[in-house]
Amino acid sequence: MADLKDHVNDASIGRLAAAVSRVHPAFPAADFTAAAGRGLEPLALKQRVSAVAAQLAAFLPQPFPHAARVLRDAVAASPLDMWSGWPATDYVAGHGLGHPDDALPTLAALTPHATAEFAIRPYLAAHPERTLAQLHVWAVDPDQHLRRLASEGSRPRLPWASRVPMLADPQLTIPVLDRLHDDPELYVRRSVANHLNDITKDHPDVALATARRWSATGGDGTAWVIRHALRSLVKQGHPEALGLLGFDHGADVAVTGLTVTPDTLPIGGQVTIAFTLTADTDVRAAVDYVVHHAGARGPRAPKVFKLTTADLEPGLPRQVTRRHTFQHVSVRRLYPGPHRIDIQVNGRVLAGAEITLHDDH
Repeated sequence: MADLKDHVNDASIGRLAAAVSRVHPAFPAADFTAAAGRGLEPLALKQRVSAVAAQLAAFLPQPFPHAARVLRDAVAASPLDMWSGWPATDYVAGHGLGHPDDALPTLAALTPHATAEFAIRPYLAAHPERTLAQLHVWAVDPDQHLRRLASEGSRPRLPWASRVPMLADPQLTIPVLDRLHDDPELYVRRSVANHLNDITKDHPDVALATARRWSATGGDGTAWVIRHALRSLVKQGHPEALGLLGFDHGADVAVTGLTVTPDTLPIGGQVTIAFTLTADTDVRAAVDYVVHHAGARGPRAPKVFKLTTADLEPGLPRQVTRRHTFQHVSVRRLYPGPHRIDIQVNGRVLAGAEITLHDDH
């Protein structure tokens, strides 16, 4: 599989150059393509995007309002994709801050082709009132890409994006989400859910109050948003979040017969987790397992994995089995030593077992 950075290449640069030159014949497409493609090989993805954007700034007409009009005309005539369009949004992010009335419509034109969620961040920081007002307009736009931009671009913890300090105040963006939580497009609702999940990490009470308010008036789309938005709190065993989703934190559930086999294995190996759930009354159970990894300097923060949701009936045991592979991933290196696996039901740890990892060589 090709690395993501390899999608920003001579072909993507050529598509961007062709789109611009089609509406602005004076644009030196060949010179831009040669300059933008030079030296890309050692660069990471966002570095490549920035390098192409820098060349776009060098070859587009000046001043910025003229260049912005060219870009709007270009995407109206020649649809771009993520990889050819991203440098254009990056160019607007870096060069249009002095001209928000030209830049914001340009980002609106570009985002259906290549999301402007990163490019909008500098405008939220430099022109907060103007840009927040624009987000409200986009939140009711017929174009789903603009509605999603209103939510995604203003996320307080948007991955890969620059931090915008004012977005730490959730009251600034919740009114935008209020317009979108029952959006007809899953594409938009997923962004709303991720945005509210961001808020749960710093302001759980605000997020829960918002979810309660939405649940009173929203439809099936809102119900999905709330389930997805509260996932971090559910994994933490937050009683109120669990209750809002129909799970009783104090429900009388038993976990019996837990086995984790084998109990000693190499890094890269797999265990089988098996146990039985029982209850004396009807119980809706959110079942997770929690892995406590050994670290280089002692135990690390536990990692919660979603296992299943079960509707338990009295006298009917439910068998649960799951395989888990202990392998290195880019965000988590594994170390030999004791590891613990706990079974968590409706936020309460009800059983656990230890295993031992050893070097895989």
